[in-house]
Amino acid sequence: MEYATLFIVLACIFGFFMAWGVGANDVANAMGTSVGSRALTIKQAVIIAAIFEFAGAWLAGGAVTQTIRSGMLDANLLSGTPEILVFGMLASLLAAGTWLLVASIFGWPVSTTHSIVGAIIGFAIVAIGMEAVQWGKVGAIAISWILSPALSGVVAFVLFRSVQVLILDTPNPLENAKRYVPFYIFLAAFFTALITLLKGLTHLGLDFSAIQSYGIAAVFALITAGLGLMAIRRLRFDPADDRDFHFSNVEKVFGVLMLVTACAMAFAHGSNDVANAVGPLAAVVSVVQTGEVSVHAAMPMWILLLGGAGIVLGLVTYGHRVIATVGTGITQLTPSRGFAATLAAAMTVVLASGTGLPISTTHTLVGAILGVGLARGIAAINLSVVRAIFMSWIITLPAGALLSIIFFLILRAALG
Repeated sequence: MEYATLFIVLACIFGFFMAWGVGANDVANAMGTSVGSRALTIKQAVIIAAIFEFAGAWLAGGAVTQTIRSGMLDANLLSGTPEILVFGMLASLLAAGTWLLVASIFGWPVSTTHSIVGAIIGFAIVAIGMEAVQWGKVGAIAISWILSPALSGVVAFVLFRSVQVLILDTPNPLENAKRYVPFYIFLAAFFTALITLLKGLTHLGLDFSAIQSYGIAAVFALITAGLGLMAIRRLRFDPADDRDFHFSNVEKVFGVLMLVTACAMAFAHGSNDVANAVGPLAAVVSVVQTGEVSVHAAMPMWILLLGGAGIVLGLVTYGHRVIATVGTGITQLTPSRGFAATLAAAMTVVLASGTGLPISTTHTLVGAILGVGLARGIAAINLSVVRAIFMSWIITLPAGALLSIIFFLILRAALG
């Protein structure tokens, strides 16, 4: 294929840019609850995310990826024109990365999956026609705008109410926190481990059945709960901190829990969402090397490393804006509230993975934070920030599509 080396170089640059956007927006979004609740500082969150996101992307990112994310269009329609798929994937990476840059500048937590899917839809309409797009799947994504936040919001509401009933609204909240938080640690570790196990640790040569995954997750959760219990017993409490009944000592206990959820969510996110950045890159490399379009493409290790590095750089350089929106903009978070939101998001993602519900991790977490806020009353929520976030969700798909059309036409004119 003419310009083969140039195509691969451009794919690496655009793929790294897209991975940077994932780090600046999606990872920052996942870390927002930990930073907003003051369980972690920005610096600590960046270090944890850098280690666990990179590990998740590298170890569990997948040996094979879909050529076209989420099966949005029929790869067979491109079988005779592999160069069209190359232009399309390059345009999609650049478009999705550009939209994530814009969203991150404004501090909007948007879905990286919807960004890349919108971009793929855009180039498909121009290159092949309206019939190339699986419109039923687009409809399912639209449903997820409501389904994701609603489902996780309900779960978070119930979780935080349980914290209020079992711990915060009792005569002795600190003793009850010591008693019940290890159980919450077990739940958090169990569900975040399940997210990773159900997706498959393919790079480690591990492919567990559902029963094996649940068993391993349970063992991992028991060990984590035991370590959490040891950490709680080593905490030092000052009775004077609770003089004004602000639960300072109780929140110290929940701070241990937030550390567990931050590490686990970062690993799970790295393993799941790195494909949004490197999937199209792997597709370009596959087409350039083989000259053929296939439904699935191999995922070389160097591509996963490139994606992991881009994600970490995005979080370090620009993640603070989205962290601020998620952590403090929607509602005021404490470690106990942040825990309820993060665990609710993890539980919803596991439920969706098992049942095939179309959901977005970003929308799920924002919905969970809303649920926690509602447990304290509607006045606890900043409705203007919520309106801006919802609007950004709705325009993500068409914005990705429009940018992709523009970049596709420019690339095809320049290199076609």
